Amino acid sequence: MTGTGTAREADAGPGAGRAALDDLGIHAFRVPTDGPGGAEEDGTLRWEATTAVVVEAHARGHTGLGYTYGDVSIADFIGSALAPAVRGGDALAPAALWHRMFAAIRNAGRPGLGAMAVSAVDIALWDLKARLLGLPLHRLLPAAHREVPVYGSGGFTNYPLGRLVDQLAGWAEQGIPRVKLKISRHPEQDPARLSAVREALGPRVELYTDANGALSRKEALYWARRLAEEWDVRWLEEPVSSDDPAGLRLLRDQGPGRLEIAAGEYGYVLGDFAGLLEAQAVDCLQADVTRCGGITGLLQVAGLAAAHRVDLSAHCAPAVSAHAFCAVQRLRHLEYFHDHVRAEALLFDGVPRPEDGALRPAGDRTGLGLRVRWADAEQYRIRGSRPG
Repeated sequence: MTGTGTAREADAGPGAGRAALDDLGIHAFRVPTDGPGGAEEDGTLRWEATTAVVVEAHARGHTGLGYTYGDVSIADFIGSALAPAVRGGDALAPAALWHRMFAAIRNAGRPGLGAMAVSAVDIALWDLKARLLGLPLHRLLPAAHREVPVYGSGGFTNYPLGRLVDQLAGWAEQGIPRVKLKISRHPEQDPARLSAVREALGPRVELYTDANGALSRKEALYWARRLAEEWDVRWLEEPVSSDDPAGLRLLRDQGPGRLEIAAGEYGYVLGDFAGLLEAQAVDCLQADVTRCGGITGLLQVAGLAAAHRVDLSAHCAPAVSAHAFCAVQRLRHLEYFHDHVRAEALLFDGVPRPEDGALRPAGDRTGLGLRVRWADAEQYRIRGSRPG
């Protein structure tokens, strides 16, 4: 990959007012989980691998990198619907190309896989622009922060108690002051899991939970009260489905005052986030930069959250989110999710690591500062071919 030098070395050269996008390279990698028996579980889903769809955007001898997590079919959709829409466009105007992409997929479907495909390309275009201009990506964006606080996230429902405790306590030992576990797949097992974790963490580490929409409204209200009273849980994510804003609002209104209700990771287009905010369904909104239309889409969501005076939390994809969420005025924190941390370390060089409970994007590398570890990544490839 070219264009991965330091900020001092990169130079867009003469005529930097426009840079024609040559083409997109499209790859997909399937990284097996390291969970018990090769699987991981939460309240509503079981999975055995994490698939990363990786996009390269090429212009003037530089290459920008973007990605999303989803089905391999996203890669084919990018090739058939998005690459023709952006090819030859101005690589220094990613927002203009974002509008072009969403216009091109109007009839194919914008929410869901469509938005995820646009997200991967949009991130690659922003990374490319930063490399062309010789800047770290967070310096190119309207950054309001220099670092992004994180919380450790994993604690899958099929983890044995020993592994569950070791993982969450391990994050706390690294200086991460807040951690999250999955709940509600087997509710009868949750009290023992929560008690073991709380005992290991002590009273100073904030404990978060995520039900992944597994509960009914009344079940969620019952558990919200127990979570707060018995284990001092401060965050309950998707107690009911994010498709039920009225149910989320009920939890906000009738649940314990110190327990925050969160949702938004499945927001794809701006209306998804507007719906949650207008319903007053969340104490803290979430957004995933690899799902919500990339960096261009995230900036829109950030403005919407600020207008409603609600904080915004980053859902996963830490290597991108560490840069992108520096531009979020109402920043809360970033989900340092086990699967994505592991996959990004296997696929890329240059991934940031938490220091004092926060990710600080590098200031001496252009763009995201990432480089694909092509030789190591080949064993996980399920689409595309190695460049060169």
